[in-house]
Amino acid sequence: MKVVIISRSDDTGGAAIVSLRLMDALRARGVDARMLVCEKRTDSPFVVRAASGRRIRQAFLAERLKIFLANGLNRSTLFQIDTAEEGLPLWRHPLVKEADVVCLAWVNQGMLSLKGVRKLVETGKPIVWTMHDEWNFTGICHHAFDCRRFERCCGDCPLLGAKASPADLSEKTWRRKKRVVDLRGIHYVAVSNWLKGESARSSLLSGQPVSVIPNPFDLSLRPERRPHVGKTVLLFGAARVDAPIKGLPVLAEATRILAGRHPEEAASMELLTFGDVKDAASLTRFGISHRHLGRISGAEALAEVYAGADLLVSPSLFENLPGTLVEAQAYGCVPVAFLRGGQGDIIDDGATGVLVGYPDDDAKAAEAFAEGIRRGIRLSADPGVRERMRRSVEERFSAASVAGRYISLFNDLLTL
Repeated sequence: MKVVIISRSDDTGGAAIVSLRLMDALRARGVDARMLVCEKRTDSPFVVRAASGRRIRQAFLAERLKIFLANGLNRSTLFQIDTAEEGLPLWRHPLVKEADVVCLAWVNQGMLSLKGVRKLVETGKPIVWTMHDEWNFTGICHHAFDCRRFERCCGDCPLLGAKASPADLSEKTWRRKKRVVDLRGIHYVAVSNWLKGESARSSLLSGQPVSVIPNPFDLSLRPERRPHVGKTVLLFGAARVDAPIKGLPVLAEATRILAGRHPEEAASMELLTFGDVKDAASLTRFGISHRHLGRISGAEALAEVYAGADLLVSPSLFENLPGTLVEAQAYGCVPVAFLRGGQGDIIDDGATGVLVGYPDDDAKAAEAFAEGIRRGIRLSADPGVRERMRRSVEERFSAASVAGRYISLFNDLLTL
């Protein structure tokens, strides 16, 4: 079986990294899997650049310019929006022509246009589209947050500010997507049950075939735990720790609540953060001891960081399938997270981590999360929790297991 995975990058961003893992896992199971990318950052011989640098830049810039004009020259939302109006003619690429199955991953920013998707469907090959965020069933955004306009046909998009209207860019892009969806030649994969549920409520993908297959993770490392006597170490990390979606202000307020209500417990806590930060001042508002580790490079270095912590705290406002929770469990760090997305596919509350319900009143979110941290500390003292976490992630997220589920799906589609 020949499979081509189309992804904008093979190493930049979470979707790219897990797509490369999937390719490697499929190859380990005997599938001739290759990747077609715009940005090639690894030295894998099975990853191929889709076009010349000049052609890739042209498509990227042309789409950004159209978005920039349509959003009123607003730089702050420029990269929160994608329209798939520009793209490369990938249906003509030799890897696509040779493939038995075409697997789409994150293909925005000028890599693949909706016209290009339509051309791929018209080849008659099985098309599998892995949804790493909500873009497939919204007009133009990757994260809808609390907006529910995707349940009808978008329009009046909050990301367009003064340019929003019932027939704005989001509504027009929704209509272009609808014409592709109506071809009914794509099988969608959601990386979490939450994402599948949201797609079923959307006006675009309601009634479309959607399977749930999680992202694959490398679970080969087993770092030695490094417990801290008399100290509870909390860990919080992201590509950018102060990105609004990651909930850093909620975490900061939760630590201040702990310091005010449980000063003795808080005095024994230390918070470690890792990742890039845009506003350094955002890391000065904690109520407990804090150290910022900066960017952590390499799987082994990251595993060592997890192994030296007791809890992984994840106050994200929305997540599709947060990889930090899987990594934390694999390396013995108990995760505490809001249940606002795919966290429930990873954590069994009270057994392999703590799930915190998000209150209807946002002002109470920090209070709820502070209590979740206290629950997590108690759970981390359970002598069986780390074995339960490791067994759970191996069963659900090992690369071999995930590859097997994709192969079964590919075989089913090829026999239709």
